[in-house]
Amino acid sequence: MSQTKKQSLIESLINVSIGFFITILSLNIIFPILGIESNSKKNIVLTFYFTLLSIIRNYIIRRLFNKKNRAN
Repeated sequence: MSQTKKQSLIESLINVSIGFFITILSLNIIFPILGIESNSKKNIVLTFYFTLLSIIRNYIIRRLFNKKNRAN
């Protein structure tokens, strides 16, 4: 059964939201280990940017798979 566009978007948002919080935590761990100077504001901006890219990527991939499944 295929997802609707709305369901695909909701799935993408939930998936990426979880990833957002994991990324915020991991940046605070990995940047100091790598010697990268940063702060919470920079980490949040960077994470928002990559989160937006992830939502778009996730949604497009889901829609492509749904389209492929309907064609079969």
